[in-house]
Amino acid sequence: MKIKLSDIRDFLKRSDLLLFAVCLACAIFGLVIISSATKSYGSTKYIYVQSAALIIGIALYFIFTVIDIDIITDRWPILFVLEVVLLLLLIPFGQSDNTGNTGWIRFFGIGIQPSEIVKVIFIVLLAKQISYQKEYHNINSFFSIAQIAAHFAFLFALILVVSSDLGSALVFFFIFLVMLFAAGVKIYWFLFGMAGLAVAVPLAWSHLFSDRQKDRILAPYDKTIDPQGYGINFQFFKAKMALSSGRTTGMGLYHGTQTQSNLLPSKHADFIFASVGEELGMVGCCLIIVLLCFIIIRCVVVGLRSRSTFTMLICFGVAATIFFQMFENVGMCIGLTPVIGLTLPFFSYGGSSLFTTFAAVGLVSGIHYRPKPLHYISYLSN
Repeated sequence: MKIKLSDIRDFLKRSDLLLFAVCLACAIFGLVIISSATKSYGSTKYIYVQSAALIIGIALYFIFTVIDIDIITDRWPILFVLEVVLLLLLIPFGQSDNTGNTGWIRFFGIGIQPSEIVKVIFIVLLAKQISYQKEYHNINSFFSIAQIAAHFAFLFALILVVSSDLGSALVFFFIFLVMLFAAGVKIYWFLFGMAGLAVAVPLAWSHLFSDRQKDRILAPYDKTIDPQGYGINFQFFKAKMALSSGRTTGMGLYHGTQTQSNLLPSKHADFIFASVGEELGMVGCCLIIVLLCFIIIRCVVVGLRSRSTFTMLICFGVAATIFFQMFENVGMCIGLTPVIGLTLPFFSYGGSSLFTTFAAVGLVSGIHYRPKPLHYISYLSN
């Protein structure tokens, strides 16, 4: 099949190239920071892996821009089986990778995090499920809420059982809440959910969490836990030191004291924001937050202008994912949130995170690419 010049022009006109440009800028910025943070390791492996993931991510962005998501979700049973199988693979093949959870599958020296892929599938399936209940049933009925909650609860529990990855599970929880709220679920259902959590959390705290996990969660708020910073708070103390030493403009790329001496843990991945703070200062940190906030706002705007509840919810789900990971990642670097090992979207080292995030925003671009319904066009013209 030949691609005509008019097809290319049509694609460039209808696809969300602005969103792509900002995402690409973030990823390239991230590559520069990773290059600086890993210089002391004496290996270029990180740059090669991240660059390969970026190429895959760009391809996925344009693939999901062109493909009609409605065609994919018509085969929702296959998607559901896929997300379950991907997580179940962690039982025989999951590896901790020194993260405290078994959320990684490694082969030929390359790691894949199935929860990152499942995250995108979950957004699509949950949007399909919620929009179906809203269109054909009463979204606020007990029957509808129970089905939607069962889907989420099953995946949430599965992630915790097979990998003990609380960070990824919390991302799913936030996506679930945002998409329910965006769909117009009544506030009283959220209040019922809060009441249920008020009962469940103390039980889980007493019977499921180890003392180390409890200390890890409470450390940012209880100053009596590891006040010297040699145990639970070691990562936070080093991140805080790196951020404070960078001041306004930083020490310069490849010149950060904590970063280049390897004193900052996970400086190219979970704590890359601290590396940016030390070497590029507050200016670099603010630039990252502005870029990510633009992507989040753009996803929301595309969702509000989209042609259906289903596509709107996908956009809100993608925005929720990026927002929560940004908030948690930045928060754990400044001591606002517990250290639970979430990447900073587009910036942190991690091939799975990078190409799946590009795939997710590709879904948003695809929604922007699809023609608007006639009633929406006539509304805009009035």
